[in-house]
Amino acid sequence: MKVIVINGPMGVGKTTVGRYLADSRPGTAFIDGDWCMDLHPFVGSRETKAMAVDNILHMIGNYGRCSVCGMIVVVWLMDDPEVCRRIGDGIAALGMEIRSVTLTCGRDELIRRWKNDRVCEWRTDEWLQASLKSLPYFSSLENVIDTDGLTAAEAAARILP
Repeated sequence: MKVIVINGPMGVGKTTVGRYLADSRPGTAFIDGDWCMDLHPFVGSRETKAMAVDNILHMIGNYGRCSVCGMIVVVWLMDDPEVCRRIGDGIAALGMEIRSVTLTCGRDELIRRWKNDRVCEWRTDEWLQASLKSLPYFSSLENVIDTDGLTAAEAAARILP
C-alpha cells in the first residue's frame, strides 16, 4: 500500500492538496495530523508530538488492514526531523511504500493564501509570522514542490503523476 506524506508550513495548502488526492482516487484514506493532536488548549510539546505520531501510525496501520483502502494520504506540519524520521520508520515497519513531499510557496503567495482561508482558526497574524519564518527551513528539505501558481490538481499531479 502507498502512503503519501505531505509536509510543509502552515497555510501552504497541505490539506487542500491532500483532500484533492483523496477525493480524486477511490479507496484513499485521508489523515490530517492535526486531528491526532487536537488538544484544547493546544500544547506542542515533545510528549504531545510523540502521542500524535503514535496516533497517526495507528490510523495508518488500521487503514492498511482495510480491504477497501488502496492508498493513504497524511498531511501534517512536521518541522522536527525526529518526527519525520519516526513517521517514515513507522510506515516502513508496517511494510508500506512511502512517498514523502514538502510543499512550499513564496512569501507573497503564502500571505495571499493565508488571508483567503476563512475556515482555519489558526489563521492569525501571530501564526502567519511563524509560518513565514519557517519557509526557509521547509524549502531546504528533500522532495520539495514549489506550489506558487499551481492549483491543487497541478500540485497533486506532481506528487502522483
